[in-house]
Amino acid sequence: MAKCEICSKATVFGNNVSHSLRRTNRSWKPNIRKVKINDNGTIRRASICTGCLRSNKVERA
Repeated sequence: MAKCEICSKATVFGNNVSHSLRRTNRSWKPNIRKVKINDNGTIRRASICTGCLRSNKVERA
């Protein structure tokens, strides 16, 4: 599932809008990485978005 375990960023749905203004469905998915994190002394794997990784919201193991 494309969802960050830290900030809960998930898939967002919307429309593609062409030059002729026709609408078709599309989705935007967050950039999710499976990384090992240190969670209160416990090392575990988690799905984290790259925004949380860059802003040091988690400590990598």
